[in-house]
Amino acid sequence: FPTYGAEDTTPRVSRVEFQGWKNVYRISHALAEVIVVPQVGRVMSFRLADGENVFWTDRQLDGKQGDATGATWVNFGGDKTWPAPEAEWRIHTKRTRWMPPPAFDALPVTARVDGADVILTSPIDPFYGIRTIRRVSLQPNAAVMQIETTYERVSGEPLRVAIWVITQFVDPVAVYVPLPRASTMTGGYYVFGDKPWPDLLTSGQLLRIRRDPAASRKLGSDADRMLWVGETTLCLVSAPRVAGAEYPDRGASAEVYTNPDPKPYVELETLGPLATLKPGERIQHTNTYTLLRRTARDAEADARRVLEP
Repeated sequence: FPTYGAEDTTPRVSRVEFQGWKNVYRISHALAEVIVVPQVGRVMSFRLADGENVFWTDRQLDGKQGDATGATWVNFGGDKTWPAPEAEWRIHTKRTRWMPPPAFDALPVTARVDGADVILTSPIDPFYGIRTIRRVSLQPNAAVMQIETTYERVSGEPLRVAIWVITQFVDPVAVYVPLPRASTMTGGYYVFGDKPWPDLLTSGQLLRIRRDPAASRKLGSDADRMLWVGETTLCLVSAPRVAGAEYPDRGASAEVYTNPDPKPYVELETLGPLATLKPGERIQHTNTYTLLRRTARDAEADARRVLEP
């Protein structure tokens, strides 16, 4: 990490190597650091200046590239975007097995620096006719990252789609989701599938989630923020929900997925509203990620401090 004075909280961009990848972009100041890897089209690290990366990465894939042939899904970790609804991928790609569309997941992207921001532009996906544009920024004077994701329709017939942002985090103490009082969902959330989740707890308007090491689990909510709680650090992920808009996945704007062993990670996912895109049209969705230090021994106390007014 570069040497900064305590007052030097203006973000700077530099070029570094990271986990086997070269020509990587680092946005940093005295409080925090962001690592952007164009070769895999992801933000791969977000951390406090004196802390550990809160994003999960598969270290067995250091320096490798994605597989655009559809033969293998390469799960690097970090933060990425996929089109929603996921259930419609096969309609567009004509693939018989689960596989994200290649330009959203498996191809390198181009990167350019704009001031202290890094802008990632994907190739045009051959199935969706969409390119993604992601502006990654680190706010001055705060450990706050923003990622503005744009989908630009370039070709094809009108397509109904939503922006979906998936961020993989290291195994937490817990994840907390505030349940909206005016939720459209019974109890404020729903669980994908029909299997009971062994470690969900609702306390007032707060839902606590812990990773199940034995099976994959996922739930959806119409919340506008979620909190990852680590041993020493918190990361708040927030994205505005558009009132009255139609969302995929039974109306979810926030989703939490937990992965079983031997790859212990969780995903905090946000979704934008559905829109019908014609060539030349765009939609945008912005995630804000805020790093905070733990101040309480009890995870729920920290969660209430951050999530409740």
